[in-house]
Amino acid sequence: MKIGLALGGGGARGFAHIGVLKVLEKNKIPIYQISGTSIGAVIGGAYAVYNDAQKVEAFMYDFINTDAFKELNLDVFDPDPKKSISYWKQLIKTTQRNISLFRTWRHQSMLSELQIEKIFNSFPDGKIEKLAINFAAVATDLVTGRETVLLEGGLKQAVIASSSIPGIFPPVEMLNTKMCDGGVSDLVPVYVSRGQGAQYVIAVDVSKSLNKKEVLTNGLSIIDRAQTILAYQLSRERLGGADCVIRPSSSRFSWASVRYIPEIIKSGEIAAEQALPAIKEALGI
Repeated sequence: MKIGLALGGGGARGFAHIGVLKVLEKNKIPIYQISGTSIGAVIGGAYAVYNDAQKVEAFMYDFINTDAFKELNLDVFDPDPKKSISYWKQLIKTTQRNISLFRTWRHQSMLSELQIEKIFNSFPDGKIEKLAINFAAVATDLVTGRETVLLEGGLKQAVIASSSIPGIFPPVEMLNTKMCDGGVSDLVPVYVSRGQGAQYVIAVDVSKSLNKKEVLTNGLSIIDRAQTILAYQLSRERLGGADCVIRPSSSRFSWASVRYIPEIIKSGEIAAEQALPAIKEALGI
């Protein structure tokens, strides 16, 4: 049976995909196809190159420890779920965040194309159609609003397009249009995997939990909550087409919680282990 993985978007929460891959690999569950959105495309694309979860994990640690990535200063966007911080530290974080956001009033994004090139400098490249594993990256066409499935061409460009968060990353100009984050149109690409021939689709949902209570004190917090609801409603419909849905507990973290990556990866392992009996039964293993 051809097994497909649909790896969803969710920023740092998506490092849980590595944990899922480690468990599937350990239990010799063969992966025929991987479809990824945003961080799912980053992790999935790297796995399609290395075909080894340990190598992907090592690469991603190196990736986030480059000077170019550290310059993103994602901590200012991360409401730490584990501890409260002092008023003054919160004020400093808020000020730094607002300064970063202010850039989007005069430019397409917080980051420039040159910064993105530096961040993804070490990401493996090559033709998607020549990868060891069938791979698809999902992006969103900003002009037509349509979901775009990238099945051929340069891997690095496809991954950047799929993970180009609107307002933070600049749109990627390709295929005579402008592309942005695939999560805008398809947060967990279950049907993409199915369309590429997968007969049994395992979806990994790392979207933000809708059950988390939030303090709606200002416009930004209300906008964030509305986006969470929108993502939930969109992914619920897509996830209905999966044969197995894995939901790591990383959903309690924010998209910027890079400081908790070891814990997030572990949450993927735990969730995959829990789903393993059902997967093996369905596959007759």
